[in-house]
Amino acid sequence: MNFSRGLTAFLLLGVLGATPPAEKHQPIPAEILLWPHGAPGPKGDGRPDVARLTDQGERVVTHVQQPSLTPFLPAATKSTGVAVLIMPGGGHSELWMSHEGYNPAEWFAAQGIAAFVVKYRLAKEANSPYKVDQDALGDVQRALRLVKSRAAEWHLDTAKVGVLGFSAGGELAGLDAMRFVPADPYAPDPVDRFSDRPAFQVLLYPGNISRLEVSRRSPPVFIAGGYHDRPDIAEGMAQLYLKYQQARVSAELHIYAGVGHGFGLRATNEGAVADWPRQLVLWLQETGFVKKRG
Repeated sequence: MNFSRGLTAFLLLGVLGATPPAEKHQPIPAEILLWPHGAPGPKGDGRPDVARLTDQGERVVTHVQQPSLTPFLPAATKSTGVAVLIMPGGGHSELWMSHEGYNPAEWFAAQGIAAFVVKYRLAKEANSPYKVDQDALGDVQRALRLVKSRAAEWHLDTAKVGVLGFSAGGELAGLDAMRFVPADPYAPDPVDRFSDRPAFQVLLYPGNISRLEVSRRSPPVFIAGGYHDRPDIAEGMAQLYLKYQQARVSAELHIYAGVGHGFGLRATNEGAVADWPRQLVLWLQETGFVKKRG
């Protein structure tokens, strides 16, 4: 694990009054392929993912052809039974894996919430054969079913598995909450015997908000973003919240005054926006997914 991610977890854990995990210097866990024998749909050129580091030491991934998830699991004795799939953003052309993936995953695991970072196929990368609604969304749906299929092994409650996405990943989280497929007990693949309906959704400055539809069947939603984001996102978050209110679906909205797009979870975040993970945990307590302390 790089130092900035460990520091982020340490600072924010202090806000919650929790003890930083002793394993904060351990490496990133091994990935689990969503389709060990190859993903369905268009085939790429067979080359592996391409990763680069920014000047700040953050990992950015492109050329995803073998979608996967990376598990960050709490100790069994600390597990709340709640899990969240995390989809990093990057405009469907790259994945910002550190501040929108590994950092929040570590933080949630330290709170007893299992987190799984999803590496999905990129539909808007140059010369990509993939599509958002077919391949990227299919990766998210498969990841959710896979996590539910291994719930007993990972000490999870299948009724408490949600999705969390940043930017383009927020679009995918919202689409999954719209287009989930019911469980099929007769599916040949045991993973596909579980529904990909999320129990809750967390949309952080989601892209293409106008595509997201709301109904009384929609899962509860937590929405957060920055006042200085693009107007379609900043205003879209408020409009989406009102749709949930009108549908009588539990919703919470945070728009932070001092920030724009892409704040994620970094040690350098300051002010109210640095507290969004704790606010999310409090919301999970209020909605009954996480048991209140003491």
